[in-house]
Amino acid sequence: MDKVKKLEDYVINIPDFPKPGIIFRDITLILRDPEGLKLSVHELMHCLEGTEFDVVVGAESRGFLFGMPLAYNKSKGFVPVRKKGKLPRETVSREYALEYGTAEIEIHKEDIRPGQRVVFVDDLLATGGTAKAAIDLIEQLGGVVVKVLFVMELQGLHGRDALKGYSETQFFFLENFLLNYKNRKNDSCLQFFCLNPSFCFTKTEKWSIMKYT
Repeated sequence: MDKVKKLEDYVINIPDFPKPGIIFRDITLILRDPEGLKLSVHELMHCLEGTEFDVVVGAESRGFLFGMPLAYNKSKGFVPVRKKGKLPRETVSREYALEYGTAEIEIHKEDIRPGQRVVFVDDLLATGGTAKAAIDLIEQLGGVVVKVLFVMELQGLHGRDALKGYSETQFFFLENFLLNYKNRKNDSCLQFFCLNPSFCFTKTEKWSIMKYT
């Protein structure tokens, strides 16, 4: 068991943030821990093996942290999707629903060219609102999303439902974070974060996912 580290060692639960009743999953320990950072970037890189693409797009702000190393290591460009009002040139924008309200994101209009093959990266799939809005913007500009990568997923929020219609082989999760949203204070269903994923990476019938037993 020395090769397996519990996910809660990396993820801190912050209650009532950013609003009362919300449990915020802070993944910054993954970044602070050399082993966690190395593993997450390495496995995201592994997910891109055999994928032909032109640019990486990351969602503000933690999608930047995981998307930039991928773009750098693959010698590709990186395009940020930012919150409304943060980009200086002409943009296209999209409003979407959050678990705790609404938000609006935007992308520079000239940063995605028609026919460009795009890998979209974010740290977390929750409701799927951010990812769906970002993908819609990419496609509005003529980009083709060839793969979507997340570090973890809150399954209780059914974020995959928001992304229906995309090829199931496009989606990769380094961690399936099974969250019981009927009882938000019950975190007994936390899974494991493998430091040696070679023996716990499996492909299910529909999804390519990191499984932990």
